[in-house]
Amino acid sequence: MTEFEIIRRFFTHRASGSLLGVGDDAALVRVASGMDLAVSADMLLEGRHFLRGADPALLGHKSLAVNLSDMAAMGAKPRWATLAIALPRANAGWIAAYARGFMRLARKYRVDLIGGDTTRGPLSICVQILGELPKGAALRRDGARPGDDVWVSGELGGAALGLAGLQRRLSVSRTERRALEHRLNAPEPRVALGLALRRIASSAIDVSDGLVADLGHICERSGVRAVVHWESLPASPYARRLAQLSDLAARAILAGGDDYELCFTAPPARRADIARAARRARTPVAMVGRVERRARSAPLVQVLDSIGKPFRVRAEGFDHFR
Repeated sequence: MTEFEIIRRFFTHRASGSLLGVGDDAALVRVASGMDLAVSADMLLEGRHFLRGADPALLGHKSLAVNLSDMAAMGAKPRWATLAIALPRANAGWIAAYARGFMRLARKYRVDLIGGDTTRGPLSICVQILGELPKGAALRRDGARPGDDVWVSGELGGAALGLAGLQRRLSVSRTERRALEHRLNAPEPRVALGLALRRIASSAIDVSDGLVADLGHICERSGVRAVVHWESLPASPYARRLAQLSDLAARAILAGGDDYELCFTAPPARRADIARAARRARTPVAMVGRVERRARSAPLVQVLDSIGKPFRVRAEGFDHFR
């Protein structure tokens, strides 16, 4: 297949929410009056973000899901996406499966694929996503204030434990392995929750590099620190049991990447509003700590155990250059 045959067969779809989609030098979109445009991009490289031989349909899902998660963290409604992909060879079966996984999730969230690029090279994927939200309503990282509660959606640590299982650093049963690998390979972006938290949360971020690292980004941007209670962190019963025996599981909960949950802050007076937002989004949330004034000698994020002592597990989060 030629480059243009690949685009025509697998990546040209009706873009009902766009003025002009795939087929020209650029797409055309129109942002509704009174709305801001949110823009984000994520790159996935074979051997760095996913293992060689990864299921192409799941890879299609995940490459869009991680971008949808960015929209969720901003409280933006995802609208349009572009896809730039480098392929080692034009394998029709692989490309069809990848496009199927990508477009299934795109249709679920009514996202138009409006352009991009294809080339030959080592397998790499870059998705750019654009979303809309009312002017001034964006959830940002710089709004946390002392006294705010810290919240987390869903469960933490499952994706990191799934990766540990695939890398044979962890021995798990077949049932547990299936659930953990699903968390790793098919994350569900919390778009509905992000939309419901507009004008409720004071700050937000998606947990892509680990809770301690990502909550630390909120603290750094907001000029505050956070205290988190280990016993309050949401995790599966399996992860909790394993954390009692292994630092690996505790690190997965605190610093494991690829969870794509939302971490957000809000004043205590908004707790009832958050409960209603979570019900509306059909997404569980847990209050896990509080925001405090920045102290020179204290870490940005401090985790306390059940008796209020600092939790003694190294938890630094993922960094591409470390």
